[in-house]
Amino acid sequence: MPGFRYPVLICLAAVLFAQQRDGYKDTPILPGQKWHVHDSDRPNPRTISPGASPGAPPSDAIVLFDGKDLSHWEQRGQAQRWKVTDGYFEVEPRTGDLRTREKFGDCQLHIEWSSPTPVRGASQERGNSGVYLMDRYEIQVLDSYQNPTYADGQAGALYGQWPPLVDPVRKPGEWNAYDIFFEAPRFEGEKLIRPAFATVLYNGVLVHNHKELNGPTEYRVVLPYKAHGEEPIHLQDHGTRVRYRNVWVRRLGGYDLQ
Repeated sequence: MPGFRYPVLICLAAVLFAQQRDGYKDTPILPGQKWHVHDSDRPNPRTISPGASPGAPPSDAIVLFDGKDLSHWEQRGQAQRWKVTDGYFEVEPRTGDLRTREKFGDCQLHIEWSSPTPVRGASQERGNSGVYLMDRYEIQVLDSYQNPTYADGQAGALYGQWPPLVDPVRKPGEWNAYDIFFEAPRFEGEKLIRPAFATVLYNGVLVHNHKELNGPTEYRVVLPYKAHGEEPIHLQDHGTRVRYRNVWVRRLGGYDLQ
C-alpha cells in the first residue's frame, strides 16, 4: 500500500547509513591483507594531538630536547660537556658524541640544526656532524652552502651511500630541519631478513624516499649488516661546533594496524 512506502525507505536509508558509518563484511578481501574493503572490524588509529605549530612535537612524541637541558642524553664514559644556551645545545669539539639514554628502533625523528658562523674550513671540515639512527646509520650534517664536497658526504646524505635528491641547505647561522622516518633492519638470529630504510625531509623537501641502506655507516668502506637490537640515537662530534634544537622522536613500533 502507498502508505507503507516512506517508512520502508526511511528504514532502508538508516541501514545504509549505519553500514557507511560502521563498515561492511560482504566486500572483497584486500590483496595481501586480512581485511574486507571498508571492513567493519578493522581498528581505527588512535587519536593524537598534532603540534601547535609546524615542527612542534605531537602529543605522543618523546621530547629529547625542549630548549632547557640535556637530561635525555649522555656522553659515553665521561661527564656531559655539550652546553645548552638560549634554547639550543652545541657540539663541544673533541669531547665525544652525544647519545640518547633511551634506545629506539623504528621511529620518526625531528631535529633542527645550524652550522656555525663565522665560516671556517672547507669540504668535510666545515660544520660537520651527523645524526645516527640506532647508533650506526648516519644522516649527514654539514655546512653545504656553497661548499663543494663529495656527493654522498654533503648535508642530507645517507653518509657514504646515497646523496640527497636535491640540496635545500640554508645559509650558515640559519636553522635547518630534518624529519627522518626510519625503518630498522630485521634479523632472524644473525641473518638479515630485511635491510633498513630511511625517508628524509630536509627543510620540508623530500631528499630520500624509502631509501634502502647498504649497512652501517663508515668512512671509505662498505660494511655488512650485523645483527643488533634497538640502540640509542646519537649526534656526532666531528670536531666542529654545530647547534641543535627542537629534537623529538616518535616510536613507530606497535602502530601497525594491518
